[in-house]
Amino acid sequence: MNRFSSRVRIAALACLVCAGFSVALPADAAARRKTYAVAYEVELRPQSGIAHVTMTLTGPELPSRLTFNIDPERHRNFSGNGDLERGPKSVAWSPPLDKGTLTFDFKVDNVLKGGTYDSRMTDAWAVFRGDRLIPPVRSLASTRLYAETTLHFTLPPGWSILTRYPDRGGHRYVIEDPARRFERPTGWMLAGKIGSRQAAVAGVSAIVATPANDAARRQETLAFLGWNLPHVTSLFPAFPKRLLIVRAGEPMFRGGLSGPASLFLHSARPLVTENRTSPLLHELVHVAMGIRGDATSDWIVEGLAEYYSIELLRRSGGISARRFREATALQGTRGQRAPDLFVGASTGAVTARAVSVMLAVDAEIKEATRGKASLDDVARDLAKRRGEVSLSLFQTLAAKAAGRPVRALERTTLINDR
Repeated sequence: MNRFSSRVRIAALACLVCAGFSVALPADAAARRKTYAVAYEVELRPQSGIAHVTMTLTGPELPSRLTFNIDPERHRNFSGNGDLERGPKSVAWSPPLDKGTLTFDFKVDNVLKGGTYDSRMTDAWAVFRGDRLIPPVRSLASTRLYAETTLHFTLPPGWSILTRYPDRGGHRYVIEDPARRFERPTGWMLAGKIGSRQAAVAGVSAIVATPANDAARRQETLAFLGWNLPHVTSLFPAFPKRLLIVRAGEPMFRGGLSGPASLFLHSARPLVTENRTSPLLHELVHVAMGIRGDATSDWIVEGLAEYYSIELLRRSGGISARRFREATALQGTRGQRAPDLFVGASTGAVTARAVSVMLAVDAEIKEATRGKASLDDVARDLAKRRGEVSLSLFQTLAAKAAGRPVRALERTTLINDR
């Protein structure tokens, strides 16, 4: 029997631990937990558009197998000690018993339809996400084995970097994610010659960062947070204690994209649109809730974010009650162009129609409870659960808040209401 087979059979007596799987351990089990070190060393190489990653595992006991779900166009040139098995979209690594090293290259640039980028490296700056840099991974290991994880960047001369994590000195970070036994960095990152503004707002250390000389107004963005973030954290008390907002102009994606404890917003996007929605508040709601739709429920995720982008502006005084009514009425008119909510990706008219659904759900819950509950209770419940949301779950949580089924969420209503 070879070393790999032996270790797999030992691990089979424990369990297959997925990177996103969490189990609460009893006190005695927690006391028996074992740890090992995971160190990510990342060198940014603008001349080649590559981030070179070295991952080192050390400890008396290591996972017997790590399986990475890679993007073959972006994750390349894998090499390491131990056993490596390469597939079309995966790399399986079985490190040696006490120390393993794996290296690979990550192509930073990623072009979207229309020629814009959601990840980009130039000779002056780089914008990317940590959860793209290190691909998703499944770990085969004992249930008592936990990683202690660090991240370190080697940068070109004159460059600095900001991430969702506090810098422990010398571009070194500690990755702490209690929901995972094997951790990897997540969230938006900005490196290069950059400018930033930072302030404590509603118990949140908020940072707004851009490439140097970018047109985005960092101080205005920070001031907007000062007016509105307290209402976000009041609605979602578990909002992250550190928030990074990355803004950059062309050729980046001309919209907003959320990530764990961080978000990206194009420099040209307004803080409040002429339709009285807020792209920034929309993404902040995504950060706060951390939910995703199933195959036909993205409208719930986007509808909540867009509804609260208007509602939170009303609560902060950014728009009046009359402007709120006008804004939601405009969403209703636009939403009439959406024949179906149950699509894979909610955009445009579908999201607008979803806003009208959220307005109706809120009114119905308030009516049923004489104002003692609202859509806020449903949103908070979803934010506590995080993960995937479906119509069935949304119906259940709304009925819990209202004390009875919510008519506005009946499937026949959602299909036939035009």
